[in-house]
Amino acid sequence: MVAGLSSKFPFLSRKPKKSWPDGFHAVEGLPPEISQPALGPSLGWSGALELRLATKNSEIRKAQRLRYKVFFQEGGATPDAAAALVRRDICRYDKACDHLLVIDHAARNHFGTPKSKVVGAYRLLRQEIAQQNFGFYSAQEFDIGPMLARHPSSRFLELGRSCVLAEYRGKKTIEMLWRGIWAYVKHYRVDAMIGCASLEGADPSGLASELSFLHHFAKASPEWIVRPLAQRYVAMDRLPLDAVDKRRASAALPPLIKGYMRVGAKFGDGAVVDRQFGVTDVFVVMPIAEIEGRYIEYFGGPDQSGNRAS
Repeated sequence: MVAGLSSKFPFLSRKPKKSWPDGFHAVEGLPPEISQPALGPSLGWSGALELRLATKNSEIRKAQRLRYKVFFQEGGATPDAAAALVRRDICRYDKACDHLLVIDHAARNHFGTPKSKVVGAYRLLRQEIAQQNFGFYSAQEFDIGPMLARHPSSRFLELGRSCVLAEYRGKKTIEMLWRGIWAYVKHYRVDAMIGCASLEGADPSGLASELSFLHHFAKASPEWIVRPLAQRYVAMDRLPLDAVDKRRASAALPPLIKGYMRVGAKFGDGAVVDRQFGVTDVFVVMPIAEIEGRYIEYFGGPDQSGNRAS
């Protein structure tokens, strides 16, 4: 399952600086903390790159083609017959989600003709929308119901299906996506972000060091803990605490998980093997109130107006 960021590109810099990436500017003079009542669809530009929310089916199809290229052609996941036929990563949840895109308007096709293309994508699923449709995507692997029940007044946002084209996997594109997520979080007054993160490999014994590190040093508190569905549970504490080499285990983690940890994310109790994608998934939870202060300052704090988007 690819419910979180691809592990094939960096996520966030270790020490963010208070600046927009390479001349990024918000649309129509909006400050970095994009305000109510409207959000997008265009959220800002950096050179020829535009950050926007998809408004057309054609834009979603372009995101699906990007996902197919990254997950199946590059990543080695196994597509089903329908996806292989159209060369798009087709998922029923796409219809219920918002799609955050980075579009290169200076791109050219194989004939040298100017043609904009989607070079980065992220799928966003708000709790109220999930409840009206198929639920959260990550609930196919993880039993998230108890956590939701412990926070009945909180608003959750699931992050997923994210990828960036190989030649665009630099700081600028990643930060544009994250600024879009943060603007979205603020606009809808999200209280916690959730999702899955993947470690390459479908053999948990080969990931014993990394999984044990997350279990012993980055496990969520009881109020935020999530476990896999019983039939899919894979233990993460494969090594005892004193057998974990923290430095080596941390260095071996995918860039996605390292980035999440820098922000202040915590992880669930237990992993899930996804053989279609050849990965082992862990559950990630990021309560907004617990995000590291330096990132709050960098991306802009939550809206203090008291207004709450519906």
